[in-house]
Amino acid sequence: MKRSGDDPTTTPDQPTLPAQRESRPVALQDLPGYELGDVIGRGGMGEVVVAFDRDMEREVALKRMRAKPTDDMIKRFRREAKVQARLDHPAIVPVHELGTDAAGNPYFTMKRLVGNNLAEALAKAEPMQRLLRAFVDVCFAIELAHERGIVHRDLKPSNVMLGNYGDVYVIDWGVARILDNRRTSSMMAAVADTLAPDHTAAGVVLGTPGYMAPEQLKGLDVGPAADVYSLGAILFEILAGEPLHPHGREAFASTFARPTDSPARRRPDRAIAPELDTLTVAALAEEPGERPTARELAERVENYLDGDRDLEHRRALAMEQLALARAALADPARHVEAGQAATRALALDPESAEAARLVAEMILKPPRELPKQLVESLDASERELNMQRSRLAMFAFLSIYTFLPVFMIFQSVKDWFQLTLVFAAATVMAALAWHNGKTGRTPSWVLLLGNFTLSFMFMRLTGTFILSAALVCGQSLSLASRGQIAHRPWALIMWIVLTLSVPVLLEYFGVIERTWWMSEQGITSRGVVIRTVRDLDVLFLTIGQIALAVVVGVYSLSTTRAREDAQRRAHIQAWHLQQLIPRGRATSIG
Repeated sequence: MKRSGDDPTTTPDQPTLPAQRESRPVALQDLPGYELGDVIGRGGMGEVVVAFDRDMEREVALKRMRAKPTDDMIKRFRREAKVQARLDHPAIVPVHELGTDAAGNPYFTMKRLVGNNLAEALAKAEPMQRLLRAFVDVCFAIELAHERGIVHRDLKPSNVMLGNYGDVYVIDWGVARILDNRRTSSMMAAVADTLAPDHTAAGVVLGTPGYMAPEQLKGLDVGPAADVYSLGAILFEILAGEPLHPHGREAFASTFARPTDSPARRRPDRAIAPELDTLTVAALAEEPGERPTARELAERVENYLDGDRDLEHRRALAMEQLALARAALADPARHVEAGQAATRALALDPESAEAARLVAEMILKPPRELPKQLVESLDASERELNMQRSRLAMFAFLSIYTFLPVFMIFQSVKDWFQLTLVFAAATVMAALAWHNGKTGRTPSWVLLLGNFTLSFMFMRLTGTFILSAALVCGQSLSLASRGQIAHRPWALIMWIVLTLSVPVLLEYFGVIERTWWMSEQGITSRGVVIRTVRDLDVLFLTIGQIALAVVVGVYSLSTTRAREDAQRRAHIQAWHLQQLIPRGRATSIG
């Protein structure tokens, strides 16, 4: 079974001049007029080398036999050269000379190509338009061969060469079949004696599995329809971005089990034009008689590239996609599928008001139950936002190293131990903020506890009633911006109450040393007199601080929730819009 081409007359490199290449031993003997160079391709029976034609002063590709040939091998080799030479088409490599060396070994020379093959272009995902135009050239070349009674039998992407200058060639005619003379043109009939019909023995399979028609895999006599199937497999691969059948032994089972497939069904994400999808399915018909000709393939692809569209067929497909979208909308798990179906419907029929309305509705109006993918996307977005805020909070905590030393220049420090604790608490909080900025996974209760500790240490340093409310207000603004806390307002209010009341109560009942005491002038807090004379005023003062901080915290919560709701709506709309846009490097439906 033939699996690879014997005629790779092209390389990705530029032509090499004789002075630039190193000659190597060759099998050909006494071959005047040619200087042989490097091997650029090798197959089962022959190989192709670069040769310099001294008479014409040009580089050519020279094909020769690899081993000592038998009479049958020589006959087939010469037959291949003559088949290729008689097919005078721009997409078939011209043969310059057919000859033998002094030992009787045959060779023939042909045009040297520079470029890559279609298989390499598909692997690089080159533009769809270029590949389709190359496909048209291939179809016309095969149509010429069919009109002259020749079937290629081994069409595949690696046997289609794309030159560097827009030229396209079908290569490797080594297993081509010559049909009965009655099916040949007058030109071919004139040379029927030198190109005898090929009567391959029954059961002999020639070609490449995965691109061969079912009847070809069965070893039956094949005609032009077998080449059309191979062309359909190539078109399928261009449109779907993947082979019709797997390579290797699995290709046999796949071809027999499912010879026909739709590239649009296989790859709905690529938005394949319905005209091309329908044409591909027709070319892959299991019955040879139901397949179009190579010319029909070329003309229909060419018409599509020129802007011809089957509007009625597109409207019918658009209605099918709309029905699919409506049905999928009822299931939150299929929301993405619904969006893509609605987009395809609008692309198929841009004048459909129903499709436009459905697409707009899916963008602007989120579903009651968000899809799992959207929930995960929202969580990731919120985690990233919290990480950004944590990185900013780290600098806020570290700012204590800037303003406290300045404050200490003008104030005497009575408790250096307590001051050290404040710096330690701020440093720990900065470290927590840094960690959360990297991972986004620091629990909210850890941040609440850390901020409580920092406030407690600060109040022990400056006094319970000095700057404590201002500090807690600033902390509440930061904590309220976290999504987990913003959705639990009771947690923030509880934190404010505990942060401002616990130090006062502990000092009032003598659990810890007081930072304030009663005097005739009122409450003295670390040297600052707060004018009040009743014990009850301590309670009122504490409640006042809590009320101030709660008002600031609630206001911060409300603004944070409003901002998050707006960001959430924008994220949902952006997510839906992203799902509506076809992914991947695919051709447009239009």
